[in-house]
Amino acid sequence: MTRISPPLPIPVSEIGFDFDGVIADTAEAFIRLACSEHGYCSFTHENITNFELENCLDIPQTLVEKIFTDILTDSLATKLLPMPGAVESLERFAETGCLTIITARPLIQPVFAWLEHYFSTPAREKIRVVATGDHNDKVRHIHRHGLKYFIDDRAETCIQLAREAISPYVFNQPWNKNRHELPTVADWREISALVALPEKMQS
Repeated sequence: MTRISPPLPIPVSEIGFDFDGVIADTAEAFIRLACSEHGYCSFTHENITNFELENCLDIPQTLVEKIFTDILTDSLATKLLPMPGAVESLERFAETGCLTIITARPLIQPVFAWLEHYFSTPAREKIRVVATGDHNDKVRHIHRHGLKYFIDDRAETCIQLAREAISPYVFNQPWNKNRHELPTVADWREISALVALPEKMQS
């Protein structure tokens, strides 16, 4: 799998971020709710090998949809957690400029409520959120906000972006393994290595 080797730090104004699976640990919330609320306790994060969960887990599609709906409509009530290092990294990124999150979620308010809970006011005021309602409708928003790079956990989205003169980085997850030949990031430490943080800008 291709490893990241950025030629120079990327300005915060030029890179965008997906929300679920990159900033928020949606898989953890899904697995926890499937077990605690519905009794489906036989699978782990590594078992989610397909973005369409009903294609890789022994769980009805209607229940998959219900659990995701619960998470998307009230991310705080379902205890959706940040990915390790995401909040700390984005707080630092916000010191250099405005951040852009582009999510396929149809509802934007639960994302705002989640950000308000986890982020400081100065950082939150620097975060722009776009909810497309469609995994395949991110390109025009990325172009509209002048972004050149984007981090997403959905391989198909990243492949689409690459075709549209956008440089994607796939956030490694079991559901995108062996589905692409694009640059990857394994965690927020590697994302921080890509981005122009204040100390990098001064050096």
